[in-house]
Amino acid sequence: MTQVYFDHNATTKVDDAVLEAMLPYFREHYGNASSSHSLGLVARRAIDRAREQVAQAIGARPAQVIFTSGGSEANNLFIRGVADSLKPSALIVSAIEHPCVMRTAQALTRKNGEKWQLHYLTVNAAGQVKADEATEMLVSEKSAMVSVMLANNETGVIQDITSIAEAAKAQGAWIHTDAVQAFGKVPVNFDELGIHAMTLSAHKIYGPKGAAALIIDPRLPLRPLIYGGGHEDGLRSGTENVPAIVGFGAACELAISRLTESMAHMVKLRDHLEHGLLAMGAVVFGLDASRLPNTCYFALPDIEGDTLVVRLDKRGFAVASGAACSSAVPGKSHVLEAMNVPTILARCAVRISLGPDNTIEEVDAFLSAVRHIADELRKMSVLLDV
Repeated sequence: MTQVYFDHNATTKVDDAVLEAMLPYFREHYGNASSSHSLGLVARRAIDRAREQVAQAIGARPAQVIFTSGGSEANNLFIRGVADSLKPSALIVSAIEHPCVMRTAQALTRKNGEKWQLHYLTVNAAGQVKADEATEMLVSEKSAMVSVMLANNETGVIQDITSIAEAAKAQGAWIHTDAVQAFGKVPVNFDELGIHAMTLSAHKIYGPKGAAALIIDPRLPLRPLIYGGGHEDGLRSGTENVPAIVGFGAACELAISRLTESMAHMVKLRDHLEHGLLAMGAVVFGLDASRLPNTCYFALPDIEGDTLVVRLDKRGFAVASGAACSSAVPGKSHVLEAMNVPTILARCAVRISLGPDNTIEEVDAFLSAVRHIADELRKMSVLLDV
């Protein structure tokens, strides 16, 4: 049975062109980029080229790109790195942030001595951060840092980062956005967003796991989390993962070259998928908001999400009952909770995240499988109630 992969927000396979770019740096060009001999210089030039590719993809300069091991490290680097440079005051994050932002922010409030005050921006029923509330909170709390994701990993809802960034700057706050889910699916430009820092990750855009970046405004007050040999302009020490960084750069270049075509294709698939789901009585979360073109987060009100995911997997469809990073707490979504979705409905949530290689035929097969599984489970429920 061929597996149909509908979980691209969790991770993506490495593109053939990306893998081809990486392979020489495992065995042929294996030098340490900090070495002064020819093998080391080849590795250094490869990293420099990748830095240019990442920067070009989001309208930044190469010197603004700080390579890290993943999006979680990059988010930690902003929050903890800036916090260590400032006198503790207030930090604002949205109530729907990825756990690596949420938990890092919460950890600052538990430090010994002076502690940071953490405030959450609420969202409306569509999963959109209330920009006017952000402005009011920035004024009243005199926050030093703000972090709001560009697109949510569960709902796909895109946030008005530009407005929030304007409000943050007006109050002298440093503003960061986690763009891991948005990049490669919609246009992303560092300067146009008006931010001071942005997080990207390779494995969401058909690159390898183990490579990501924090893009920074040169004025950002930032201290490293990892000290050592002074790599990445002293902000992230450690021998560079050259093959992964090369793959990251190649993936960025490919993502930009394919973006327009990919967006159009995935919107077509998603709309077709949601038309079929709505006809079955499904609820689609964030339906009326601006969303990523590939993401559909839905619930069949009387079908447990985890049960549906398991049964779909047996039929050859890989989907998620929420965010992969939150799978340790099945049936619990802090995103849906923030949207005031009733708990009983939230437990029915299933996330579909499409990719450019998916087809209408796969979507139709998926809809047929969902319909069959739902009918089967409902019949079982009726029998159990008799």
